[in-house]
Amino acid sequence: MSRGGNREMRRMLDKMGLDMTTLENVEEVIIKTDKKELYLVKPQVIEMKGKDSTIFQVVASDIEEKQRDVPSYKEEDLILVMQQANVSKEKAVHALTESKGDIAQAILSLTT
Repeated sequence: MSRGGNREMRRMLDKMGLDMTTLENVEEVIIKTDKKELYLVKPQVIEMKGKDSTIFQVVASDIEEKQRDVPSYKEEDLILVMQQANVSKEKAVHALTESKGDIAQAILSLTT
């Protein structure tokens, strides 16, 4: 970007209808995926608010990555719990996780 880039950026954001604010004293940002967690320590966070949405720009130099313990269940076990308890897949997974994989206990916890 050319000289005065910050001023030009603010003008461009104003034209797009975005209000930009720097969030102060952010200690940590956590990003969770299905297999890992990213911990962004002491990041710089900029919030850009528009009419219908909010955009967060996160810049961090210290990133810690941890693998998540994601339980995996057989598809037929999930279908059985879903059918017997008449619940969504997410609720079936949660119930199986709470019951440590015990199908009968998962169904009972969802139906009683």
